[in-house]
Amino acid sequence: MAHTGFAALIGRPNVGKSTLMNALVGTKVAIVSDKPQTTRHRIAGVMHRPDAQIVFLDTPGVHRPHHRLGEHLARVTAGALDGVDIAILVVEATSPAPGPGDRRAAQMVAGAGCPAFLVLNKIDAGGRGSLPAYAALLPALAGVFAVSATTGEGLPDLAEALVAAMPEGPLYFPEDAVTDRPDEFLMAELVREQIFIQTHDEVPHAVHVAVEDVAERPNGMVYIAATIYVERESQKGIVIGRDGGMLRSVGAQARAQMTRIFGSPIYLDLRVKVKEGWRDRPGSLQSLGYRVEQ
Repeated sequence: MAHTGFAALIGRPNVGKSTLMNALVGTKVAIVSDKPQTTRHRIAGVMHRPDAQIVFLDTPGVHRPHHRLGEHLARVTAGALDGVDIAILVVEATSPAPGPGDRRAAQMVAGAGCPAFLVLNKIDAGGRGSLPAYAALLPALAGVFAVSATTGEGLPDLAEALVAAMPEGPLYFPEDAVTDRPDEFLMAELVREQIFIQTHDEVPHAVHVAVEDVAERPNGMVYIAATIYVERESQKGIVIGRDGGMLRSVGAQARAQMTRIFGSPIYLDLRVKVKEGWRDRPGSLQSLGYRVEQ
């Protein structure tokens, strides 16, 4: 029997939860950017070892919702703690002291009813002096670790401790599976990631990407058709850019990542459509695949 189980990554936006999960899994299964609310779904990343399998659950950053989409993100984060074996509070070394988001995240972890770990991330960019202040947020901790998800420092010790804390049981995923999401999900996310990286201000948060067709051509190239939804005509203009320059740049960078991840040449067909105020309209949210409570 192997040590197997689920570990939820909880923390405020931008502490590096997705980067941490990608590093522990050993491949990219969640997109990353320096903007809050990049993660919109609960995404499972599977770490395989000869003696263990840990399923990490990446979650949206803990924040106060300002629209219906934000309410959905809050429900996703809370729901990810249901029935997990370990809850991991992720904080960042670049912040000198815990903030309101860290305290809300700590309350969620404390209420999960399972062993809690504290991970101080980004030690490559900041010191470790804030660690005692973060540790004080939780009444009991099964482990405290200072790591850099970017450089890998501290990750082997963290992985060993998490494996040791997991119960023995059957494997939840086949040995070749690294996530619970289909390829189309990651394809859409890679496009959205580039919009987060290459555009500014309010545009990234008003964007949703839907992959509508995937087909392998006789020459081995994979054709992918995707629609980028925004909330206003002005945002559509920004995403397309002058003479289509921004859209071409987004497509080129997303295509390069898809080629590297999926191992096939990619033809990426991107279109941009306006869906007015979709983040705050239940019908629009449901049509785009988000769960909405009436």
